[in-house]
Amino acid sequence: MNFTDRYFDFREFFNRVKNSGEYKGIMVHKRYMKSSSSHILPGGLQYHCDYHKTELPISESFYNDIGTIEKDVQIKDIFVEENREFCYYIITPHQHKANNVIFMFHGFNEKSWDKYLLWAERICRDTGSAVVLFPIAFHMQRAPVKWSEKRSMFMLSEQRKKQYKDIANSTLSNVAISMRLQSMPQRFIWSGLQTYYDVIQFIEDCKAGLNDYISPDFTFNIFAYSIGGLLAEILKLSDYKGYFTNTKVCLFCGGAVFNRLSPVSKYILDSEASVALYSYLVEHFDNMLKRDDLLNHYIDGDHVEGKVFHSMLDYNRMRDFREELFIKNEGDIYAISLRQDRVIPSFEIMNTLKGAYRDIAITIDELDFDYNYSHENPFPVGKNSDTVAVQRAFDMVFDRVAGFLG
Repeated sequence: MNFTDRYFDFREFFNRVKNSGEYKGIMVHKRYMKSSSSHILPGGLQYHCDYHKTELPISESFYNDIGTIEKDVQIKDIFVEENREFCYYIITPHQHKANNVIFMFHGFNEKSWDKYLLWAERICRDTGSAVVLFPIAFHMQRAPVKWSEKRSMFMLSEQRKKQYKDIANSTLSNVAISMRLQSMPQRFIWSGLQTYYDVIQFIEDCKAGLNDYISPDFTFNIFAYSIGGLLAEILKLSDYKGYFTNTKVCLFCGGAVFNRLSPVSKYILDSEASVALYSYLVEHFDNMLKRDDLLNHYIDGDHVEGKVFHSMLDYNRMRDFREELFIKNEGDIYAISLRQDRVIPSFEIMNTLKGAYRDIAITIDELDFDYNYSHENPFPVGKNSDTVAVQRAFDMVFDRVAGFLG
């Protein structure tokens, strides 16, 4: 089968899996997890830091009235049940418990694992490792189905266009996340921190022997695409309890600090949400931390993950701190960028990972393909795609990925 045929064949099988199933020699397991860190999300009446064993102040007001049109979208984060208890997938090369694991982190505003399935299959087969498809908070299956309903989201996008006459790239695909981030940009921080703690929880559950498909003494690496690269970097650089000391991190179309991204896209964010997010996280973040005691505790308090997260928001903020950590871990990080990527450009990935003085020895391979592609869709499928060229590009990328992670 060619690339497109294999894509649809594996997708059809994957979407039929209820618990476990075998696909041409590999196993796909669907599992469930209850997040122990959802209590940090906005919307609660009281907060407690488990690490410091202390009560914390209530966060500032839930949201402002900017961008709020639809109440079913503006659900208080802490009450989104799909985000509190969610499914994830493990792809294994055999039916025994895996000793080697590779986490796969996806991109921003993703709603299905479809485009990642052949990626995961290839990594699994070539490295012999289990691949864990781990969803970011409020993405994939961790978001209400209503946020993806085409008719209601199309109508919401049309309302949004009337509300903001100069808005760019508002679509049914991004209207829900755009509204939520415009009205409350700190959601970007809270969802990132929740996912960080969820990954730690997953690792510790496996170490405790609570996972049916992963051995307690497993080792693990990370493959991260797009914004998933930010999560991977925070995990690696903060190195919670030394769990990530020997972890390799492979970044694909990702790795740049937040303020060097260009996320305005019909698949990612509209222009109003992007402006609000940039304004909050870059231009006014220090002032926002002074106003929000809860956020301040996790970002500027005694939480190394918050400090690392802070350093990854603005290229010029805490640069020495960030680059010292990258130097310390330079042998464990490898990046693949794409020359025609407009969302996370190659030169911005290089600026972050190589450092201002280009004195960080992280390897970055910039690739280019001989067909039309984009950040959001590097390996297009369908009757109009050049399956031979796409397969060649796919092999070019994942031969390198497997070589580094395997």
